[in-house]
Amino acid sequence: MPRNRRVSMRFSTQTLLLQLGVVLLVVLLSGAVHAWLVYERIGDEAENQALTLARTVAADPDIRAGVQEISKEEGTPPPEVLASGPLQAAAEAVRVRTGALFVVITDETGLRLAHPETARLGERVSTDPTVALGGQEITTRNTGTLGPSAGAKVPVYAPDSTSTIVGEVSVGYSVESLGNSLARDIVPIALTAGGALLAGVLASFLLRRRLQRLTLGLEPEEISTLVHDQVAVLQGVDDGVIGVAPDGRISVFNAAASRLLDIPDATGQDWATANVPEQLKHLTQPAAQDAQAVEIVAGGRVLVANARKAWHRKEDLGWVVMLRDRTELQQLTRQLDAVGTMSTALRAQRHEFANQLHTIAGFISIGQHDSAKEYLARISATGPLKFPVEQAELLQDTYLQAFIGAKGVEASERGVALRIGPETLVRGHVADPQDVTTVLGNLIDNAVSAAVAGSAAERWVEVELLDDVTRSGGTLHIVVGDSGDGFGSLEPEEVFAEGFTTSEQPVRSGAGQGLGLALVRQLARRRGGDVRVLDPGSEGGPGAVFMASIPGVMDAAGTGVESTMREDSSG
Repeated sequence: MPRNRRVSMRFSTQTLLLQLGVVLLVVLLSGAVHAWLVYERIGDEAENQALTLARTVAADPDIRAGVQEISKEEGTPPPEVLASGPLQAAAEAVRVRTGALFVVITDETGLRLAHPETARLGERVSTDPTVALGGQEITTRNTGTLGPSAGAKVPVYAPDSTSTIVGEVSVGYSVESLGNSLARDIVPIALTAGGALLAGVLASFLLRRRLQRLTLGLEPEEISTLVHDQVAVLQGVDDGVIGVAPDGRISVFNAAASRLLDIPDATGQDWATANVPEQLKHLTQPAAQDAQAVEIVAGGRVLVANARKAWHRKEDLGWVVMLRDRTELQQLTRQLDAVGTMSTALRAQRHEFANQLHTIAGFISIGQHDSAKEYLARISATGPLKFPVEQAELLQDTYLQAFIGAKGVEASERGVALRIGPETLVRGHVADPQDVTTVLGNLIDNAVSAAVAGSAAERWVEVELLDDVTRSGGTLHIVVGDSGDGFGSLEPEEVFAEGFTTSEQPVRSGAGQGLGLALVRQLARRRGGDVRVLDPGSEGGPGAVFMASIPGVMDAAGTGVESTMREDSSG
C-alpha cells in the first residue's frame, strides 16, 4: 500500500493489544515459574521418599546378613542363583509395594545382587556407587538402565558392625511418575492462569472503553490537535468565551472574556461563586432559554451575552457563554440618534425658514426697506431657526444649542416643554461631544419619558448646565428635572441597576433599554465624575432630579475664559 494511503492502527487498539500482550506474558511466566516450582517440589519429595525407603531396606537385618554372606564368598554368584535368592525377593517385594521404579542392592564392589531385571544381576551398576560405598548417603537425579529417575543411595553395613560396609542400596522413582503428579497438580495452575488471563482481558477491554468515553472517542493526536486549535481560536477571537463544565466549574475563560468583564482569569473557579455578573449566571440556569441574548454593563462596557447548552451525542458537556462588545455600537447609535434628531428638527423648521425669506423678499419688492432691516435685525437676535426650547439664549455653545434644540423638537412632539434653567452658565465650548451626547441625551430622554408618564397637567423638562473651565480641561455639570411622578417606592440607587427603564414597554433583549443610566454613570465615573439623584421626586410632580458631572469635556480655548482667569490670578 502506498505510504500516503497506509492506514495506521488506532492508539486505543494499540493500547489494548499491548495490555493483552503484557497480561498474556505475565500469566505465561507466572504459570511456568509455578509449574517449575511444583515440579521441583515433587522431585524433592520423591528424593526424600527414595532416601527413606533406601534407609529402611539397608537397615533390614536380613538384607545386611544376606549382603555380608555373599560378600564373604569368592566371586559373585551367577544371575540365576541371585534371581532366586532372598535379596532379590525382598527387593522386588519392596519395589512392588512402594511403587518405586527400582530397588537395587549391590555388594561392596558395586555388583548388582538384586535388580528388577534379572538379566542384569551380577553386573556393575550403571551409576557411580562410590559415594554410598564410602559411607555417605546421597540423593540423585540421573538416567540409568531403566530410564530417568529421582532416587537415593544408602550404604549397607555388616550386621555386627557400624563401620564395615558390605554393599549399598539404590532406590529410584521414575520421572514419568513425577510428570503424572505434576499433571495432576498443574490443573489448578492452569485454571488459575486462565482465570488471571480472562480477568486481564476483561480489565483491558473495560479500560479501553473508559478511555474512549473520557476522550470522547478521540485519539491522543486528535486531542493534541484540538487543544492547539482551541488555544489558537479562543485567544485569537475578540469575543469573550466562558465554558462551564457540568459540575459547575469554569473550564474555559479566554483573554477576551477577562478583558471585557475586567476581571482576572477565573478558570477552575466555581461558576456559582465566581466574580462574574449575575445576569450571566442566570443564563445558565436550567429554566433559562437556550441562546437567549441579554445586554449587560460590565467594566464600563455594554456587552451582549448569550449561553448555549453543549452536547456531544447524548453527553452533557455543560454551557458555553459568549460575550460580544457593543460599547462602540451603542455610542455610535446614540450619536446617530442625535444627528437624526437634529436633522428632524432642521426639516421641521425648513418651512419657517422659507417663510422668513419670502417675507424679506416681499418687503424689498414693495420698497419697505426699513421694515426688511427691522425684520432681519430680529432674526439676527433670535437666530434664523426657532427651536421649541425656553430660554435657549442662555446657551452660547453651538453644539449644545443644536443638540438641546433637537431634543426640544422631540419633546415638543410628545407634548413636553423643554426649557433651560435660569442658573445655566456655559462659558467654554464642548471638546468631547461623544460623551456629552451619551450622558445628556440619556438624562433628557429619561426625563421626557417620565414627564409623559406623569400625572401632572403641565409636562415639562428643565435642564441646567454649568461648566468649570480650567487650563487642563473643564467639567460640565448637568442638572435635569421633570414634571413626572418621581420614583415612588423605589430607592434612588435602584434606577442605576442594569435592566431598569422608564419606558412603559417591556425591555427587549438587544434593544439597549435598561442600560442608559447604568452606562452614563460608569462613563462619568471612568472620567472621574459621577451621576446621582438629587431628589427622588413625589407623586403628582415635580419629578426626580438628576445631576451629572463630566470632567474633561469642556475647552476654554477661544472663549475668553482663559484671559479672565489670567487676570484674576494676576490681580
